[in-house]
Amino acid sequence: MSHPAARVLALLELLQARHRATAGELAGRLGVDERTVRRYAATLVELGIPVLADRGRHGGYRLHPGFKLPPLMLSDDEAVAVLLGLVVAERVGLATELPATATALAKVRRVLPAALADRLTAVQEHLGFTLRRPESQARPASGTLLALAAAARHRQRVSLDYRSWRGELSHRELDPYGLVFHAGRWYVTGHDHRRAEVRTFRLDRIGAVTPGAATFTVPDGFDAVAWLTRSLAGVPYRHEVEVLLETDLVAARRRIPPSVAELTASGDGVLLRARAESLSGMAALLAGLGCAFTVRHPEALRAAVAEHARLLAEWATRPAGGQTPSPRRPLD
Repeated sequence: MSHPAARVLALLELLQARHRATAGELAGRLGVDERTVRRYAATLVELGIPVLADRGRHGGYRLHPGFKLPPLMLSDDEAVAVLLGLVVAERVGLATELPATATALAKVRRVLPAALADRLTAVQEHLGFTLRRPESQARPASGTLLALAAAARHRQRVSLDYRSWRGELSHRELDPYGLVFHAGRWYVTGHDHRRAEVRTFRLDRIGAVTPGAATFTVPDGFDAVAWLTRSLAGVPYRHEVEVLLETDLVAARRRIPPSVAELTASGDGVLLRARAESLSGMAALLAGLGCAFTVRHPEALRAAVAEHARLLAEWATRPAGGQTPSPRRPLD
C-alpha cells in the first residue's frame, strides 16, 4: 500500500469498519504518522465524504451520516455476504422495488475482482432454493417500508391510503405496532382508528404514508408475528373447523404452521381451530399429520375425511402397470 491514494481508501475502509478511531490507531494501521492521517482525512472531506474529527481525551475520527451513501470499501467476504443477501432477498420476495435489487447487484458485481466475480456468478447460476418463489411479485415501495418502520420505532401515528383486495380505496389512521415479512409479502400490524381495532395491512397496497403528531403505546406483550399468523388462520373462509388431535403441542406445531390453524393444548390432546375454504383440503391435511383425531365440527368434514380415505384405498390397489421393475445396481 505504497501509493497515497491507496492509503486514503484504506483509511475510508477503516472508518467504515468502526464507530471511532484515534489518529494513533489509524496511523499504526496505515504505516504513516498522525500528521499524514490528518491530511488523508482532509482529502476524504474534499471528496464529499463526511469525516469528523472529535477533539479531547476520547476523540478521534469517525464518519458522520451524510446526505448520500459514501463509497463502500468491502472485503471479499463482505462482498460475498452482500451479493448473496441480495440474491436471497430477490428469490424469497424480501426485496422492495424490483429495480433497486437488480441495480444494487449490478453495481457490486461490476467492481469485484474478476476471479471473485466469476466464482460468485457460478454460485448464483447453480444455487437452488427449497422455498417457493412467491406467486405475487407485488413489492412495497422502499419509502413505505422505511416510513412505517420509523413510525413504529418512535410510536408515531401515521395517515395512509389503502387499497383492499377488492380494489376499494380508503384513508386510514394507523398506530403501527410492527412489521412482518411472511410468505413473500410485507405486512404492518397496528391499531386502525377507522375500525377501532388491531388490523393487518399489506405494504404493497399502501399508498402515501404521512407521519402525524399523535403518539401511541403498544399493548404489553403484543407480538406482531403471532397476531399476523392468527389473523391469517382466521381468514373468513366458508367453513369453521374444530378438530381434536391425539398428539402433543410440540409435535402438532412441527406439522401445522400458525398461519394455517390455531393450536391449543387440552387435557385430551391438541385442539385445532381453523377456517377452510375447502374441506377436502382440510381432510388431506389431517390425513398427513400421522396422528389420530376426532372431528368436532363441521359434520361435513367427517364425510370429506371418509372420501379422502376411500380415494387413498383406491389408489393403494392400483397395479404398478404390469412391468417388472429393473433390479437396482449397487452404489459405487
